[in-house]
Amino acid sequence: MRRLAVREMFSCIAMGVLLAACAKDPAPAAVPKTVLVVQPGAGLGVAGEAFAGDVRAREESPLAFRVGGNLQKRLVDAGQMVQKGQLLAALDPGDAQLQRAAAKADVDRLNGDLQRYRKLLAQQLISQSAFDAQQAGYLAARAKYDLMRNQDDYTQLRAPADGVIASRQAEAGQVVAAGQPIYVLAAQRGREVAISLPEARIRDFQTGQKAKIELWNAPGQLLSGHLREIAAVADPQTRTYAARVAVETEDAGKVELGQSARVWIGAAPSGGALRLPLSAVQRARDGASSVWVVDASGQVQPRAVKLAGYGADSVPVLDGVSAHDWVVAAGGHLLRAGETVRPVDRKNRPVTPQGH
Repeated sequence: MRRLAVREMFSCIAMGVLLAACAKDPAPAAVPKTVLVVQPGAGLGVAGEAFAGDVRAREESPLAFRVGGNLQKRLVDAGQMVQKGQLLAALDPGDAQLQRAAAKADVDRLNGDLQRYRKLLAQQLISQSAFDAQQAGYLAARAKYDLMRNQDDYTQLRAPADGVIASRQAEAGQVVAAGQPIYVLAAQRGREVAISLPEARIRDFQTGQKAKIELWNAPGQLLSGHLREIAAVADPQTRTYAARVAVETEDAGKVELGQSARVWIGAAPSGGALRLPLSAVQRARDGASSVWVVDASGQVQPRAVKLAGYGADSVPVLDGVSAHDWVVAAGGHLLRAGETVRPVDRKNRPVTPQGH
């Protein structure tokens, strides 16, 4: 019994020592949340709704053979510059050449007969009507020969003007019909951005409205344009109206066919407007808008903002933040005021906000 009591006493002492040691260990520090931040200073300084589109030529012409046949060779490809009169493709000329040769033989034969008839008429050995019939036969054969010669020429497809091959729609060895498009030629002059306008707001747009254009590969660089054309009927599937925004002449040389672009239709407010991604905006029940801003101490604070019309993926901010603020781009609903965070940019690089 005495041994058992001693053993229990030592166990209690050991447990007490362990508890005392644990009590002395400091509690682990909370790890700050990593948040993605952006600066509204990277905005475009334009208001209005943004529409995605792609650059097209103002004049696009489908090119086709005037006769059908087997596509023997294709000499250019999409994206190539071509000049007026340049050979683009050719059909197998075999049949056309045979028909042309047969028509030429008929012309030569009838021409020889006509010359003999002319001499006989001069000698009054045949009547005028017989000569006229022979001459009519010759003229008909000559017309047929001219037609066959044209048919032979039609087996070659040449560029009607200088431009760029926008697309290729047939392959060598394929049998094509007369009028079937082989290429689409984009004329050199004039560049436009093809966009779609929502049916619900179509009355807000009209031709001639000023627009700003941003190319996806040149963010922040705005080109001037205007709304040139709006389709009269909405697309039955998407319920949108096809529209064309013309790039002003002085900026037309800065865009290439097929480039992706965004278009803002509407005037910029005085002083310009900064932009933020839609995911950065927090909406309260009363309709007020705010964002989370990381201060110089690394803590997030709510900031009330005044917004303009919402775009497809961003919104103009008219008041509440400056171009130098670091704003939380997403996940704001998980933050609380005064919380310390670890801000990083879109390339996952740490950001150190500065006081200003």
